[in-house]
Amino acid sequence: MRRVAVTGLGVVSPLGNGPEAFFGALAAGTRGVRRLEGRGFERLGTRVGAPADFDGAAHFPAARVRMLDRVSQFALVAAAQALESAHGALDGIDRRRAGVFIGTGVGGSETTDEGYRTIYGENSDRVKPFSVLMAMNNAPAAWIALDHGIAGPNLTYSTACSSSAVAIGEAARRIAYGEADVMVAGGAEAPLNLGTLKAWEALRTLAAEDPDDAGASCRPFSKDRGGLVLGEGAAIVVLEAWDRAVSRGAPILAEAVGYGLFTDAEHITRPSVEGQAEAMRRALGDGSLDARDVAYINAHGTGTLANDGVETQAIKAVFGERARSIPVSSTKSMHGHLLGAAGALEYVASVLALTRRTLPPTVNLRVPDPECDLDYVPGQARAAGDEPVALSNSFAFGGTNVVLAVRRA
Repeated sequence: MRRVAVTGLGVVSPLGNGPEAFFGALAAGTRGVRRLEGRGFERLGTRVGAPADFDGAAHFPAARVRMLDRVSQFALVAAAQALESAHGALDGIDRRRAGVFIGTGVGGSETTDEGYRTIYGENSDRVKPFSVLMAMNNAPAAWIALDHGIAGPNLTYSTACSSSAVAIGEAARRIAYGEADVMVAGGAEAPLNLGTLKAWEALRTLAAEDPDDAGASCRPFSKDRGGLVLGEGAAIVVLEAWDRAVSRGAPILAEAVGYGLFTDAEHITRPSVEGQAEAMRRALGDGSLDARDVAYINAHGTGTLANDGVETQAIKAVFGERARSIPVSSTKSMHGHLLGAAGALEYVASVLALTRRTLPPTVNLRVPDPECDLDYVPGQARAAGDEPVALSNSFAFGGTNVVLAVRRA
């Protein structure tokens, strides 16, 4: 088994574009959640979301924008950032030994929503000629491969909220098993359109807008939490065989050391204590890690009544009494829930928390909950301890639980 280095990071997010801007906002407790305006959003009962400040025209020629759904635009920009920060990860490599694994929950939903609105709302028989190519879930991965000449394994994962965590975990394994030398992995999501938001609204899992402060609408682990807030963006990492990264003098940010995957097989939406706990145990076991190695847990922490209590119990089940001394935070309180891209964005947050030795906070934790009684780093960032490992939790509708473990380089 080969060691796996993290050598590049790329981010498009509600808290800024680029890993520096993103993590700076996290550390400052900046909230990207706000009231959604225009685009028919007045028809929503819940009008809060976490949009990215992103204009495709600033990154692509007009002709190309017309061929790319917003989700692919996010993915391409984040991938370009990640490869640039990796300083030549693809230089001199047989491109058949490099691959692209991307996770997304709803794919090109902007294109799908627009097409249905055109056909049914405007009674038109014409939709965009590239609609199929824009909406297909594998478009982000395909475009990244095309742009960078990456001819190795190219896969798209869709396991709801754990999609991009699966993509990163599976990509790391391809390198560890010697099947690839470089992998571009992560996720992208662009769900902030009327049709997608209406569907989530019908599920009754979205948080109501806080009447006094829209930015406080997502409140993970707070007793007055009322649901999740959807966000958009992309996060991409470059993973590389450790020896190759060392030999070319690459900037090694961290080591991908553990991947835990476990399916509840109990309920389509209800979280399971044992399912989440087993995913954490498997991540620790995969990396031959001790519970005492863990400095930080980036929680799934959606802000729903069900998840946050269950996740708290799962952490206790794995770590016992030590659970109370491990800082746990939900960065979703700031950037919202990016669905299929959430795991990748939170993995980037975990890598940077270790490298910067700064733990991002859980904001909006206003009312202590007796059922959520761990250290959630409330309100303000703090310095990280000396332990070398962080866990990033991603637990999905459908029951696919994924935990990624990363070690400070």
